Amino acid sequence: MNKIAVIALLVVAGAAVAMAQAPAPAAKGPSVSQTVKQLEHDWIDAEKAGDADKLGQVLADDWVTLNYDGTKQTKQEVLADVKSGKDKLESYEFGPMEVKVLGNIAVVQGSDTEKSSMSGKDTSGKYAWMDVFAKREGKWAAVRSQVARVK
Repeated sequence: MNKIAVIALLVVAGAAVAMAQAPAPAAKGPSVSQTVKQLEHDWIDAEKAGDADKLGQVLADDWVTLNYDGTKQTKQEVLADVKSGKDKLESYEFGPMEVKVLGNIAVVQGSDTEKSSMSGKDTSGKYAWMDVFAKREGKWAAVRSQVARVK
C-alpha cells in the first residue's frame, strides 16, 4: 500500500474508534432548574389547596424550615398544620426565582407576596426565601428552607 492509502485507513479507523467512545447524547427533558421551579409551584398549589399529601411529595422526610419568626418546623409539623387548616395560604404571587445547581443539590432563592395565616395569626406580606433541594434515588425533594419577611 502506498503512504496515502495507509494514512486514509488510519484516519477512518481512528474516527470509528472515537465515535464508538463518544458519550451518548443527553436525555431530553426538563432541566434541573425547570424541575425545581415546577416543584416550587407544586408546593404552593398544594398549600393553597390544603393538600398535605401533595405537599408531602415535594418535601423530603428530613426537611426542616426556619420560619420568618425564627421558629423551626419539620415536615411532619407542617403537614399536620396544613391538614388541620391551622396554616392557610389564600393567595400567592411569585417574585423572581434563581436556581443554582451544584451536582445533586439545587438551591432556589426567590421572593413572594402572599395572603396567609399561621395558627390564626395573619402572616400576609412580602417574603424572601431559600429552598435547598437534593436529588435522592432519582427524585428531587426539598431538604431545607428559610424564610425572611421583607419590610
